[in-house]
Amino acid sequence: MSEYHIEGGFPIKGTIKVSGNKNAALPCIAASILTSEPVTLHNIPDIADTGVMLEILKALGASVKSAGKNSWTIHAKDIKQNDIPPELSKKIRASILFAGPLLARCGKAVMPPPGGDVIGRRRLDTHFLALTELGARVNIDGRFTFTANKLAGTDLFLDEASVTATENALMAAVLAKGKTIITNAACEPHVQDVCRMLNSMGAKISGVGSNILTIEGVKELKGCEFRIGADFMEIGSFIGLAAATKGSIEIEGVKDCDLRPIKLSFGKLGIHWETDGDILRVPAAQEMQINTDLGGMIPKIDDAPWPGFPPDLTSIMTVVATQVKGTVLIHEKMFESRMFFVDKLIGMGARITLCDPHRAVVSGPCLLHGDEELSSPDVRAGMAIVIAALCARGNSIIRNVYQVERGYERLTERLKSLGAQIKRVDRC
Repeated sequence: MSEYHIEGGFPIKGTIKVSGNKNAALPCIAASILTSEPVTLHNIPDIADTGVMLEILKALGASVKSAGKNSWTIHAKDIKQNDIPPELSKKIRASILFAGPLLARCGKAVMPPPGGDVIGRRRLDTHFLALTELGARVNIDGRFTFTANKLAGTDLFLDEASVTATENALMAAVLAKGKTIITNAACEPHVQDVCRMLNSMGAKISGVGSNILTIEGVKELKGCEFRIGADFMEIGSFIGLAAATKGSIEIEGVKDCDLRPIKLSFGKLGIHWETDGDILRVPAAQEMQINTDLGGMIPKIDDAPWPGFPPDLTSIMTVVATQVKGTVLIHEKMFESRMFFVDKLIGMGARITLCDPHRAVVSGPCLLHGDEELSSPDVRAGMAIVIAALCARGNSIIRNVYQVERGYERLTERLKSLGAQIKRVDRC
C-alpha cells in the first residue's frame, strides 16, 4: 500500500498541461476491438484504469503496443476469447464496456460483475435492457453472459441517461443491422469523443452532442487514428486546488466549451478564471465569497446529467466551499454514498452539516488542520481529500492512494511542480 505525506498551507503556483479524458479513453480502448484493423489512440492518460483496460485487451488476444508518450496502437486482428479475466474485471467498473463491442464482433461476452468505486448503488440494468433490445440474451449466474446470433437496430429509450450504458449501446449498434435510435442518451464530452472515434472508423452516428443519437448500422469498421479530448474533470480539480490554497495556476490544453457547467457553479463560490485559446488561468486574487440567490437565499450546487454540473466534481466543490466566506448547499443527487467522505473533512475542522446521504450544508471559511488518519474512498473524493490536506495547516497522511491514482496521471509529480509539499511513500 502507498500513501501520501503532505505538508499543507502552501499556495500552489505554476503551469500544467491537462491530461486526456479518462472517461473517454476507457470506452475508446474498448471500441478498438470493433475492427480487425489497427487503431492508434493518442492522449491516453497514464493511469491505473487505462492500464487495466489495455491488459484486458491483451487477455482477449489483441496486440497492444506503445506508439509514443500517451499513445497506443491496438490491433485486434484475432479475438481469441470473449471471457474477461475476473482478476481484471473486479479492478475497474469500465470492464462492462467490453460487453457491447464483444457482442458486436464475436456474438458473445462473458464477464464477472465489474469493480470500481463504491459510491452507492450503481445499477447495470440499463446496460442489460439496451443490449437486450438490440437482440442480445443475458444470463446472470455469478457472472454475466451476453450472447447474440444477430444484433438488429431498434428504437431505444434508456431508463436513465447512463454514460456507460449509452456507450455500450452505441458500440453494439454500429455493427447491428438497420437503424438504431437511442433516446435519453448521455451526451457528456466523453460520450461525444466515443461517437467521433466510431465515425472516424466508418460508423454512421448522427445527433452527436444531443440526447437523441441515430445510428445506421454498417457491415464493418476500419482502423483509425484518434486523439482523446481534454479531461474537464481534472481541469475542475486543479481549479479547485488553486482556489482552496489561495494560489494561481495556468492550465494548458483546455476546451472552453466543456467548462460552461463548471464555470457557473464555481461562480457561485466567487471563483473565476480567464481563458486565452486553449490556456486557462486562475488568478490568485479571488473573491472567495458565496454569491447568494435573490433575496439573500443560500445557493445550491447540485449535479445532473450533462449539461448539468458533473457529479464527479461535487466532492471537490465541497472542499473548496470550506475555504469560501458564506454558506452553500451541496446536493449530490446521483450517488447516495458519495457525500459520506465529509466526516473526514469535519475531523479536519470543516463546518459541514450532513443533512442526509445526498445533501451537505457547508459554511466557511474555516481553518483546516492536518490529519494523519485519512484514506481515499474513491477517485474524486480521494482528490478532494488531497486538496483539503494541501490547504490545511500541518501534516497529513492519506492512505489507499491507489484510488486517487486511478484517475489522475502522475499526480505527485505534477503537484510538486506547482509547489505542493507532497511525497509518495510505499509501505509493505
